[in-house]
Amino acid sequence: MSRKSTSPRKAATALILLASLCTPARAADRPHILLILADDLGYGDLACYNSDSKIPTPHLDKLALQGMRFTDAHSPATVCTPTRYSLMTGELCFRTGSSPVFTGVGGPCLIRDGQLTLPEMLKEAGYATAMSGKWHIGLTFFDKQSQPIHDNGLEGVRRIDYSRPMKGGPLDHGFDQFFGTASCPTTDFLYAYIEGDRVPNPPSGIIDKSRYPKNAYTRDFREGLASEDFDASEVDMVFLEKSRAFLRSHVQAKPDQPFFLFHSMQAVHLPSIPAEKFRGKTQSGPHGDFIHQMDWIVGELASELEALGVAKNTLVIFCSDNGPEVPTVLNMRKTHRHDGARPWRGVKRDAWEGGHRTPLIVKWPDRVAAGKVSDQLISLTDLFATTAAIISRDLPDDTAVDSFNMLPVLEGEQIGGMLRPYMLQQTHWEQALSIRVGPWKYLDHKGSGGNDYNRDNAEWSMKPHRLPDTAPDAPGQLYHLATDPRETSNLYFEKPEITKQFKDLLDKAVASERREWIQVPAVDPSE
Repeated sequence: MSRKSTSPRKAATALILLASLCTPARAADRPHILLILADDLGYGDLACYNSDSKIPTPHLDKLALQGMRFTDAHSPATVCTPTRYSLMTGELCFRTGSSPVFTGVGGPCLIRDGQLTLPEMLKEAGYATAMSGKWHIGLTFFDKQSQPIHDNGLEGVRRIDYSRPMKGGPLDHGFDQFFGTASCPTTDFLYAYIEGDRVPNPPSGIIDKSRYPKNAYTRDFREGLASEDFDASEVDMVFLEKSRAFLRSHVQAKPDQPFFLFHSMQAVHLPSIPAEKFRGKTQSGPHGDFIHQMDWIVGELASELEALGVAKNTLVIFCSDNGPEVPTVLNMRKTHRHDGARPWRGVKRDAWEGGHRTPLIVKWPDRVAAGKVSDQLISLTDLFATTAAIISRDLPDDTAVDSFNMLPVLEGEQIGGMLRPYMLQQTHWEQALSIRVGPWKYLDHKGSGGNDYNRDNAEWSMKPHRLPDTAPDAPGQLYHLATDPRETSNLYFEKPEITKQFKDLLDKAVASERREWIQVPAVDPSE
């Protein structure tokens, strides 16, 4: 696996900005932006990333041919909530002091009062902003005594007074419109839709799970309170119709105003319950059908843009919030010979590549050349600074501190190395961080950073997938991905100078709360 790298002499003298490399946009017209975020979709789940994929994904394959496909793209974290926070703010979630994964009506929102968000930045620039789907960054419902509810789980949902508006949701952080759910739509205790800042159809009782298929992919289906209009198998179809409705109404009413639509999918988070029209459409079981449905939805959104005549001036971004889920990967490997993490080590929650190296496809007619493949190191945090560059917005020093402007990459400029000097990465454990510099990767912890590979239960045991630890006494891990992409040989003790350099760099980057000049170690990328 080859990568271009900046020469070590240049790297030794170059002082690299920690965040936005602000390059003004050349075009006067600001594009519409459609951001599609899949859930728990792995690098190996798409045919355009995995030639051995057993699941047809023709619409995403087509999108990749029409735009740029990134092969070294990463979610900011290895689980849902911190990734979504980072996507909206350009800042890694550990900087908040907490990195929870909310369930039910957990909160409060991780986004600070007054903190600039991606939709708020675009709204200030004249964009109409809308979101359909899963929020999952925390919010605040209230009980009958006007007391805030921040309880994860079912008991918090039971206390909600639905006559009161919620706080801290999408409308309070830059979106004009919102239709979606508080947390994971089909597993997190509140099975009801939010419109704006209220639940228009409150739950009427416990969800009837007997209505849905029962198989290996539906065990992550918690008991919770459900609205009468909530059908777990149709959630993504409902989100699609809401996104379509926004596109149609906006383009018809305000054709000259740019829009930002964030389509935040349920697919393909467990439980895998594809809509009825997609069941049995693949040879890869219910999860394969679910991925196929997700791909179809992307195609429908693309077709809507074409039908409305705005596709040519729309920047489309497709990405995933982390790698594939544990039971999904284990069962798909066993029963369908499909590996959603291929070719990487690790899965969702892990700091190894399979936990966070994910698909990223960008289509932007006349600005991003069709059929391009980029090996540039990129994080979803970078969407913030890149968007700021597109709309010619200067960012304050304390905003989006983990975001780099990747517009030169999108526009095909000759970089001559990696535009991003390094990348911080956050895993499921709050303080389990890693850092990438070129082909080198340093993990500041032992083990996976997420899953327990010593766990040995009858059903979803990770133990058979545990690899030998080549440096069991090391407090951290050092890998050279160009020669060891599977992260099998820990060089922590073999390369002590590099280990120390990266540990020091990580500590400096973590301590920094503003964009500032930080010197990157002079490391020979071929060493």
